[in-house]
Amino acid sequence: MTPSYISADLRRQVAEDAGHCCGYCLTDEALSGIPLTLDHVVPVAAGGPNTRDNLWLACRPCNEFKAAQTQAPDPITGQSAPLFNPRAQVWHEHFSWNADQTEICGLTATGRATVAALQLNRPMLVRARRRWLLAGWRPPD
Repeated sequence: MTPSYISADLRRQVAEDAGHCCGYCLTDEALSGIPLTLDHVVPVAAGGPNTRDNLWLACRPCNEFKAAQTQAPDPITGQSAPLFNPRAQVWHEHFSWNADQTEICGLTATGRATVAALQLNRPMLVRARRRWLLAGWRPPD
């Protein structure tokens, strides 16, 4: 399959829309030192288009864990829940930070399913968040 073309201008627009942060774990591109990738909210494999309203930034691990998923089980209920849509939903309505601000907690079925499916509290990322906090960099508001 030939990769779909996304213009540099569209990539720039999406990066600006996302504030140069991963739409899922909120990692700032400047803090990670690694360019973020474009995520298709509705994956190409599921018919998602290469349009601005279907694209958002994601760090590579979040994008890879998401893959072609649009739903995942809620760890509490076991029921399938839609994954968080950073383009259309408000992060703080579905997630919060734990007391020491190093782990993301799901507040809704969508939030919990997304935390689990995308492994938003993977050990290396939690360690990085601890270091960012020590340096005075707080999680995004």
